[in-house]
Amino acid sequence: MKTNPSDLLLTAIAPAIWGSTYIVTTEFLAGFSPMTVAMLRALPAGLLLLLIGRQLPSGIWWLRAFILGALNISIFLSLLFVAAYRLPGGVAATVASVQPLFAIFLAALLLGSPVRLLAIVAALIGIGGVALLVLAPHAALDPAGVAAGLAAAAAMALGSILTRKWRPPVPLLTFTAWQLTAGGLLLVPVVLLFDPVIPMPTTANLLGLAWLGLIGGALTYALWFRGIGRLEATVASSLLFLSPLTAVLLGWVFLDQALSLSQMAGIVLVIGSIWLS
Repeated sequence: MKTNPSDLLLTAIAPAIWGSTYIVTTEFLAGFSPMTVAMLRALPAGLLLLLIGRQLPSGIWWLRAFILGALNISIFLSLLFVAAYRLPGGVAATVASVQPLFAIFLAALLLGSPVRLLAIVAALIGIGGVALLVLAPHAALDPAGVAAGLAAAAAMALGSILTRKWRPPVPLLTFTAWQLTAGGLLLVPVVLLFDPVIPMPTTANLLGLAWLGLIGGALTYALWFRGIGRLEATVASSLLFLSPLTAVLLGWVFLDQALSLSQMAGIVLVIGSIWLS
């Protein structure tokens, strides 16, 4: 399949914006747990898009919407939260960055896509680039945390492949609404169980939630699902390397965080891996 540059650029917007989650959460949502932020990010955005589209799933699409919402949003974010809780942030990000590698083999299994050696090499280069970007020396490894990070990567990789395989019979915004709403609803009992007290939001909190929900949720997931339908699965997954890259660059620009030589090398490797894919 020939890659259309406009499809590539539009899809790349999603993981690039997802990279702002860290700085928005730390600067605007102090006191909110990551799981609560994930629920407040997905559910209101999904309900808003449902009001706009005014169409609910029918037949088998009820089940598929909840499967995709679970894989792409609730299971992915829950397991990523567990990984981030049990591992240093850099280790968690590096473990989660194996998702493009999972996507290569899942696409071969479920879509019949060929396993290209160059795609595997590109994914490994990207993982190395992310490690240089965010991994601290002598970082501790917790087996349960590593397992959760790997499972999170596998969940979203599978969700992306199934999104392409099933091809929804509705407009893109409606399809995005189904997944965000389903994923958000599945997160509600998790939040009530582990984080029942939600802080009273301030103006800064509301601005942060509006950014994560409307821009980092509704807009980006619509662009992401559009890209999954138009790009090869391995190409779309490789763009996820932009997320930690954006997070590091935003920290450098807005938080005066230093950019080391190893991180600069990581930037080159991440960009190179996407170009190879």
